[in-house]
Amino acid sequence: MKSEKPNLSKENAELARIVWPDGLGCAVLRALDSLSRRYGLSIALGDLLLLDGKWYVTHAGLLRTAQRRRCHGIRTSLQRDVSDPIARRWVFKAMVYKTPGARGFVGYGDADPSNVSSLVRGSELRIAETRAVNRALRKAYGIGLCSVEELGYLSPAPEPSPRKTSTPSHSNRNGSGNGQPRLRDRLCLLIRQHQLDPNLVKRYAADFCGTQELREASRDLVESFIKTLADQATKDRDGLICKLNSYAPVEAVKS
Repeated sequence: MKSEKPNLSKENAELARIVWPDGLGCAVLRALDSLSRRYGLSIALGDLLLLDGKWYVTHAGLLRTAQRRRCHGIRTSLQRDVSDPIARRWVFKAMVYKTPGARGFVGYGDADPSNVSSLVRGSELRIAETRAVNRALRKAYGIGLCSVEELGYLSPAPEPSPRKTSTPSHSNRNGSGNGQPRLRDRLCLLIRQHQLDPNLVKRYAADFCGTQELREASRDLVESFIKTLADQATKDRDGLICKLNSYAPVEAVKS
């Protein structure tokens, strides 16, 4: 199915170059063009995210796809026999019905404290249901991308082995040698999740880290800033917006 918006591929490519200026190789852009044309996924609407050079679809993007394709309905059910409330482990089953009377597409989702971000601990039940719905929708509409919500993308990195030499805090600031998304990708994800102004966030980050530019900050400082930003965005987004606005240029404030 072709995108309903003829210019979507071009708009996605232009926006991707702004949001992820250093992560766009030819293969990544070709994949983006295919996703734009085939599924009508939009970066501006938050349907897609680029993490470690790979595209991921979001829950919002999958729901919009289902709406465009006139999905008949989605049903979820808690799998009590394999869930453990005490351990906060939840398993859901989701059924997506594309048309009335059609056989449903099945997806399962699980979540527990070991596979969700520390920022959303306590929400394992809702995350498990979201993951189940995402998997069922991906099957129903043939979307071969993993969804962001299926990743423990903001979980703390594992402690290094005592037998290995730890990486100095000032090097490899954006690296992901432990399998975790790069710090820049995690920051971009937070910006998109909470609809923050990326330029103001960068100024705030540089001030937080005590550097002229964010790229000059150590990995430890950037990691600390990301955790602080996530906490502020979750607990007091209005206060965070006011904080960010204080970093706006004088001309922008006057206008």
